[in-house]
Amino acid sequence: MHKDIEKVLFTEEEIRGAAGRLAEQIRRDYAEEEDIVFVGLLKGSVQFMADLLKQIDLDCTIDFMCVSSYGKGTKSTGRVNIIKDLSEPIDDKNVIIVEDIIDSGNTLSFIKKYFSAKNAKSVRICTLLNKPSRREVEIDVDYIGFDVPDEFVVGYGLDYREYYRNLPYIGVLKPEIYA
Repeated sequence: MHKDIEKVLFTEEEIRGAAGRLAEQIRRDYAEEEDIVFVGLLKGSVQFMADLLKQIDLDCTIDFMCVSSYGKGTKSTGRVNIIKDLSEPIDDKNVIIVEDIIDSGNTLSFIKKYFSAKNAKSVRICTLLNKPSRREVEIDVDYIGFDVPDEFVVGYGLDYREYYRNLPYIGVLKPEIYA
């Protein structure tokens, strides 16, 4: 698995540091708020969300959604499919969507509108990785761990065909693996 990685972009320590920085920003922003729900987008956000939440000292709940706009490919299809919806209502709650990476922006744009239609009090986005060079839709991202170049990244929850999620770092996948 490690042999398929061209280079390491972010080490496990750098990722945990980013999670701590983002947790502090969220704590400050939500210090006076109630009814905070962190919604992780499965499957990629799990590792990041766990590290993030360990450092947030606020009363909150968590939920998960599973959505897809990639299918088996390496590029977004532009069509978002809800595979697993929220378990609990979000009416009048402050929602923080936790994502592994924002690429085209299609999925997050869809989900943000979807949550607003479900009467969320507020909806903000926290992502470990941001790839603005690939953006197809305008979307405000409130909390960003790292900006990344237009390369195919895997590890720490990010996958290629469901593999590489368990790498403890984020690396660039060799093009011959996915070409």
